Amino acid sequence: MRQFDGKTAVVTGGSSGIGLATAERLAAEGAHVFITGRRELELEKAVAAIGNATAVPGDVSLAADVDRLYERVGERGQGLDVLFASAGINFLATLDELTEEDHDRIFDINVKGTFLTVQKALPLLNDGASVILTASTAAESGDESFGAYGASKAAVRAYGRTWANELSGRGIRVNVISPGPIDTPLFPAVFGGRADEMKTAIGAGLPAKRVGDPDELASAVVFLASSQSSFVYGANLYVDGGMNQI
Repeated sequence: MRQFDGKTAVVTGGSSGIGLATAERLAAEGAHVFITGRRELELEKAVAAIGNATAVPGDVSLAADVDRLYERVGERGQGLDVLFASAGINFLATLDELTEEDHDRIFDINVKGTFLTVQKALPLLNDGASVILTASTAAESGDESFGAYGASKAAVRAYGRTWANELSGRGIRVNVISPGPIDTPLFPAVFGGRADEMKTAIGAGLPAKRVGDPDELASAVVFLASSQSSFVYGANLYVDGGMNQI
């Protein structure tokens, strides 16, 4: 018997990168996975790759879109067992370069989007469900041009601690995962034509001597989603090749 047979999961940002890799793993372990994202064509391709999945297009920073996602989940009639809030964006900009518009967009997706994703799931979450939030090593690193992104992920980490406390009475476990540099579409989105150069340079500076693979993140998320982590509440699991650890 697979560990998520008969379970229902939601993965935001599930059309690519870490979200897609995790959705594939959850489905392979028996879950029916609902994925959401802003690009419908990519969502359709992701559903074909995942198999046991339903796509609900939407923007997690818009309450109406999140409501529509959970309406579809509710129609399945089995509640929600695993919630992975993976959707996120980043813009590289120093303090003097960062625009108000870009600052607000980062916080709308990364912070408000995480808040809406979890709060609106509360009526559906089954007792004993697992919620995993996505923070980042950038929350602590202080790297130049990552100020708004790092601040948004520090807020997510704070949410994780508080929600783990608030939802523990229902046996709902809330944990946080903090990826380091992972080979996802975020690299070209952030670094443009320098993406391959930056992957090589960043990887060389890590104890692991390489950047991570989305499947390695997915393995960590599946652990936090499963009964194997039944005594883990409010943790922040670094999957960063040693970036913030050594």
